[in-house]
Amino acid sequence: MKKLYDFLWIAVCSCVGVFIGSSAYTFWDYRAHPGLYAMQSTPWYLSIQTRAVFTAVAVAVLLLLRWFVRQRINKR
Repeated sequence: MKKLYDFLWIAVCSCVGVFIGSSAYTFWDYRAHPGLYAMQSTPWYLSIQTRAVFTAVAVAVLLLLRWFVRQRINKR
């Protein structure tokens, strides 16, 4: 159970890290090629907002699972 508990924390940190990295890349790409984003009908930051929502949901689920595992560990 302890390994699962630790793995869930690594998964949370990985989700947040991937979000930060992909958001930084999107921002850099927007600064490097603003003309490409000007042609789109949506704002350039919409993909960052969408990823933020999915990341928040994934992190919430992982933290909830981590809490359940912690409850099982404490019962033993």
